[in-house]
Amino acid sequence: MSSMTFGQKTFTPTPPEKGSFPLDHDGVCRKLMINYMKCLNVNKNDNSACRIEARDYLACRMDNNLMAREEWKKLGLELE
Repeated sequence: MSSMTFGQKTFTPTPPEKGSFPLDHDGVCRKLMINYMKCLNVNKNDNSACRIEARDYLACRMDNNLMAREEWKKLGLELE
């Protein structure tokens, strides 16, 4: 018996648009991540209410080479 079904399209995975990023194994940005998650919880997952916390967390990741440096405008976090 074959495991292939006739007429079924094969799935071809594609990498993420921005590529992969390292995990924070050492917990360098853990406190900022927890602050962001708490903010989301308090604000019923309304991420627009947590822009400052998100920016702080992403700044930590960029400062510690856990993600590529990116302009805040491109991340949608350009604060006034």
